[in-house]
Amino acid sequence: MSQRYPPVFDPRQVPVLPDVAAARLPAAPAARLTPDGLRAHFAQPPSWSPELVRERRFTDRLPAPAAVLIPLVMRDRLGLLLTQRTVHLSTHSGQIAFPGGKVDPEDLDATAAALREAQEEIGLAASHVEVLGQLPEYVTGTQFHITPVVALVGPGFSLEPNPDEVDDVFEVPLDFLMDPANHRRHGFEWNGEWREWYSMPYQDGGKERFIWGATAGMLRNFYRFLAA
Repeated sequence: MSQRYPPVFDPRQVPVLPDVAAARLPAAPAARLTPDGLRAHFAQPPSWSPELVRERRFTDRLPAPAAVLIPLVMRDRLGLLLTQRTVHLSTHSGQIAFPGGKVDPEDLDATAAALREAQEEIGLAASHVEVLGQLPEYVTGTQFHITPVVALVGPGFSLEPNPDEVDDVFEVPLDFLMDPANHRRHGFEWNGEWREWYSMPYQDGGKERFIWGATAGMLRNFYRFLAA
């Protein structure tokens, strides 16, 4: 396989594909979008399959194990903490992401790695985090094999984003993200291959938070889990 690199493009300009089937999908049940509902669903998970598992490869680099935290802040309306990555990072620069990164040799497992990365990236202390469980591995086109770790974040936490990695930290309501009416499917051809991904644009006051790519893919799988 020849060396390949991610294309440089504005994902907002890539056409939205018609998705008639998606228009008929229901939102995840409201009862599951609560702390108790999530605890119960993870304690007795249904039979289900992730919709998205592996992106088309962009590179010949060796696979790297990674983990991300899907931190759900316990408010009257659960909110998902997301980060805006700095533009100088070597991979996925400038994109909206979960806190997370590579699994280090000293990490006991993916959960330990996700908690460590959340502490290092945004200053989220593990003492405020209640881990619920994991979603299936998601493989990015840059060959990160990511384990998503879903967790609740209790009140009283404080954040200290690392400016070398994070430009911004913000919240998006979980019920917005778990409604397929807010999911868009995009596609285009690059380097002779057809590529598709989801986006979930969220209007945060006067600013659009354009959630797409791997982050949107893992959220789509989270929706499939909660809707199962």
